[in-house]
Amino acid sequence: MGSKKHRWGVIIDAGSSGSRLHVYRWKDPSKAIKDADKDDLHSLPKIKTKWTKKIRPGISTFGDRPAQVGNEHLQELVDYALEVVPEEMVADTPIFLMATAGMRFLPQLQQTALLRETCSYLRQHTKFSLPDCAQNIQVIAGETEGLYGWLAANYLLGGFDHPEEHSHGQNHHTYGFLDMGGASAQIAFAPNTTEAAEHADNLKLIRLRTLDGNPAEHRVFTATWLGFGVNKARESYVLSLTNAHQDLITNGVSVPDPCMPKGLRTTLDGEPAKSPGAGIPTLIGTGDFANCLIGTKPLLAKENTGCGEGSEPCLIHDPVPSIDYNINHFVGVSEYYHSTHGFFGEKGDLAYDFATYQKKVLDFCNQDWSKIDAKIEGDSEKETRKKKDKDIDRTLSDAQQACFKASWVINVLHEGIGIPRVGLDKIPGLNVTADGSVEESKSSPYSSTAFRPVDKIDSVEVSWTLGRMLLYASGQIPPRSVRGSGGGSTIGAGKGVAVGFGSNSKDGSIPSDFTYAGSTWEPLKIGSGGSKSDDDDWSDKADDIFDKARDKSAIPGAFFFLLLVLLFAFLLRKKERRVRLYNKFGSIIRRSRWPGSPGRKPGRFTSTVGSGPSSSNNNGALAGLAKMLFRRHSRDYERVLEEGQMDHQFELGDVDLEDTDLSSDGSEGPGSASSSMRLASTSSTARRSGLGTPTLSVDKFEDMRTSGVGSLSAMDRSGLVVRTESRERLGLGGGLGAPPSLQMLNAGRRSRATSPTRLKSPMMAPLQED
Repeated sequence: MGSKKHRWGVIIDAGSSGSRLHVYRWKDPSKAIKDADKDDLHSLPKIKTKWTKKIRPGISTFGDRPAQVGNEHLQELVDYALEVVPEEMVADTPIFLMATAGMRFLPQLQQTALLRETCSYLRQHTKFSLPDCAQNIQVIAGETEGLYGWLAANYLLGGFDHPEEHSHGQNHHTYGFLDMGGASAQIAFAPNTTEAAEHADNLKLIRLRTLDGNPAEHRVFTATWLGFGVNKARESYVLSLTNAHQDLITNGVSVPDPCMPKGLRTTLDGEPAKSPGAGIPTLIGTGDFANCLIGTKPLLAKENTGCGEGSEPCLIHDPVPSIDYNINHFVGVSEYYHSTHGFFGEKGDLAYDFATYQKKVLDFCNQDWSKIDAKIEGDSEKETRKKKDKDIDRTLSDAQQACFKASWVINVLHEGIGIPRVGLDKIPGLNVTADGSVEESKSSPYSSTAFRPVDKIDSVEVSWTLGRMLLYASGQIPPRSVRGSGGGSTIGAGKGVAVGFGSNSKDGSIPSDFTYAGSTWEPLKIGSGGSKSDDDDWSDKADDIFDKARDKSAIPGAFFFLLLVLLFAFLLRKKERRVRLYNKFGSIIRRSRWPGSPGRKPGRFTSTVGSGPSSSNNNGALAGLAKMLFRRHSRDYERVLEEGQMDHQFELGDVDLEDTDLSSDGSEGPGSASSSMRLASTSSTARRSGLGTPTLSVDKFEDMRTSGVGSLSAMDRSGLVVRTESRERLGLGGGLGAPPSLQMLNAGRRSRATSPTRLKSPMMAPLQED
């Protein structure tokens, strides 16, 4: 693998429950631009990802012991990355560690200590590129996580590169993004035109760069809710239960929990408990999912803020742009997927409608825990496969929490965000079948409903880390020149050039809080003239490269079409006209050096066939084309025989003896003089009738030369027609004035000049040439 064929990037998603490493690869921008067609030039870099590794627990568990985070947590991930990234590319490969909600709950001092130790360890124990710890190793805000997720989802769905295939109406072609982890939840979407103008100050500007160097801008609303992840929401829910039943805890009685299957008993932390212990509060499941929905709804806290009482639209407990579900279609990842699948749906099932989902949840959550436990631990074929996929203890833990997670997802989706309830609510523009399911769109299944839970898109896991790496890869593409007011060009600064995101700027300028992609671009090396220091020179040459790359795909097609037209026109002509045209075109091809050209004496034409570079450079392609289009087969000689008479007309063809340069002593050597010999042959008819002309073999010719024969007649006794041509100006003593033996030494060589005369047999009629 060439060291510059691909670029690589490594990023660690340090979440609340564990850390997952992702390795990404994309083609080096200079090579991608060179190989791109017109469609590719308008696209973003093609990023490949299939290398991931997750370890538990999360990095936040090292908050009180940061010195151990390297050996006990990071090294396992680094070892995996080194197995994937080629050794020669490690130094040029950036590494990121970006922590999310789990780290956000730690005290600031612990956060700082963990980040510093992480940066120090990676710098000391790896050779990955880590120029700026503040940018590469950090705790990212929830809004930033949502923006990265929005980028990743739309990149995989194709809404950026092929908007025509993802039209939702009103010139809208992007999807909204929903993410829910263990500690927080995020939303990101592009409002419709009206809402975007009204809420311009609340939007974020995202700027990417396509392969042609042009900026691609998007304005997105994003919000995050810390504490709204499923684990933190569960903690809040249990706290509300214990506060409401403090008397039961005091008396050592288990607190009833409608969000757990009937008969399941756990501690407040979710650990299995057989019976109420001495002073240890416990929960007992009642399997009442309807009351579970009622009990989790207050966690949205809408009533505490007055949100929704006015005319301003509300999302959870924040004022937001109004969501138009006719054009705003969302995909949900992480818990939105896991809580709607697993126990309640198959992995390949993309469709979601509220009525069907709620029925599945009711059927599961209203069961006795003993039945659920027996199914999980059973030895049926289906459960055996499940055991192979997941550890049995983890499956039991998931089953214990499945009902709460389902109720929380339903409330956030429909009560908090306002996603329509497919199967119950009538949604304009949405086709619903008789059984209440959603009718799929023919263009894209994601365009047919307001919400889709996803885990992978085209076999690629949807992770916000892909969005972060997309920004980095996009920033490596050289920008097109940006013309200033004075007509000059500036590179690397100004409107439309920087890649990253920040506050929305209406005039396209870079805002003060702009977060750069962190990557740098280098001018393409254009021969020996490419220069990184000369911006104007680079700008003009870069423009030429992009323009040529756009047009290069059209050149072969146009040439091929013209070639077909010429060939078709030639074939339509009558045979006599084709022959005349062939003769004329052939005479042009044979004249390769014109008067005044190098290596030629004035007043004469000299053939360059096989004579050196001029031949290949000036005539090779043209002669080959002419031969293919116009020339008849080299052995297609005709002799016309008519009844009652013989018309002695011959068409002379080339029969080249082997080119061999001979020195004065008879050995091969450069600079020897040569002459050419043309042979006339009879047609196949003449050959069958005994009139064929025998060929002159090299052995026979050599016998004649060594026996002292000084010349040959125009036709020998066997009827062989021979034409010799003078090479006195090229030969060294081999001209007409040379001794007979030296003239014969040069016989049999192909002439490099057109013969001024032809030696004819008395029986031959004059040759006709056009």
